[in-house]
Formats: sequence, structure tokens, C-alpha cells
Amino acid sequence: MKFAVIVFPGSNCDIDMYHAIKDELGEEVEYVWHTAESLDEYDGILLPGGFSYGDYLRTGAIARFSNVMKEVRKAAEAGKPILGVCNGFQILLEAGLLPGAMKRNESLKFICRPVKLKVENNTTMFSNVYEKDEVIMIPIAHGEGNYYCDEETLAKLKENNQIVFTYESNPNGSLVDIAGIINEKGNVLGMMPHPERAVDELLGGADGLKLFQSIVKQWRESHVVNA
Repeated sequence: MKFAVIVFPGSNCDIDMYHAIKDELGEEVEYVWHTAESLDEYDGILLPGGFSYGDYLRTGAIARFSNVMKEVRKAAEAGKPILGVCNGFQILLEAGLLPGAMKRNESLKFICRPVKLKVENNTTMFSNVYEKDEVIMIPIAHGEGNYYCDEETLAKLKENNQIVFTYESNPNGSLVDIAGIINEKGNVLGMMPHPERAVDELLGGADGLKLFQSIVKQWRESHVVNA
């Protein structure tokens, strides 16, 4: 499986994401600059954390207009797995690829520490290696991770089982403890915690590796069926 790590001006978790895929997962991966005009050669698209365009206006608000985002949308429509972590999640929200919006943390402070997450839905292409209700430890590092949506959108998220991860102890005020959601189609995941920073016990834990293993497992199974 071949992954693209999208690099925006201000991305700073792209190297972590690259390491997770190449050295821990053992899959092919390349950095792709935000000016790229095609993502056709890639099987999975990864939008890393950081401060794209300095987080001016709003987090992700400028990055959503980057040239590559037209290709990200095209890949999403084609059913390819799209993962946005932290700033990547914020970009997916701004681009309308996921519902809702991100607000400042309730404390108005930047938070950087490991947190416990609960796996609410383990039937997605991003969570199928986890157990239902499994509690995992993944680090967070954000100042604007307070997820919000209106009541109608929240009802749809619940009805369609689109809430994949929730916080065991809410660190930022996020609505109903939401830490990660998928689109209705099930191939676009946005999450504030950083699974790419939890892929090796030397880093303090490897609970995040299962997320990337889930993507590869689903991709290989689908390609065997379609072969």
C-alpha cells in the first residue's frame, strides 16, 4: 500500500507520520507538497498535524484552499482512506469533508499530554484491529481541539455510528467527548489525538499503530476480493 503525507507550509508532524508508515508499519510512503496536482498514484492520503499557514484566520482555513485539496476531495470521492490528524482534522472540517467545526480548548490553553481514548466504533477501515470499547492511550497536542456541531449534525453522527473515538476524560470541552469522527461513507477520519506518535513502545506506547494496521488490513482485503 502506498501512502501520501501531505505537507503544507507550517506542517510539523509530517515526519512523525512518515516514520509511522515507513519504519513501523513497513509500507511505502512519500511526502507530497501542497501544490501537487495529482494523488492518483497513492492508495491512502494522510494530512498531518502542525500549524498550516500559521493557523491564521482559523486553523485549517487557508490550507483548505491549497491546490492539493482538490485532489484530496477527489480521492475521498473515490473511496480511498483519508486520515486527518490534529491540524489535518481541522483542515478536513474547513474543507467540508467532515461535518462540524473546531473551537479553542475550553481552558484557552494549549494541551500536550497522553490521554485515554475509548474505541466507540471498531467496524471502520481505521479501527477494525481494535476491540469495541477498547481503551487506548494516545497523545494530544492542540490549542483548538474543542469539537462542535449543531444538534441535527450530532444526531446524524450518532445515528450513523460516525463517532469512532471519544475521550475517557475530556481535555478540551469537545462535544460529547468526541475525539475522532468519520464521514458517512466511512473512508475519511479526522481525529485530534496523534496516533503516529504512539506507534512504538520506545515512544511510550504503541496503541496508535493499530489504526494504521487497520487501514492496511481493509485495503488488502478489498483488493483480494476485487482481484
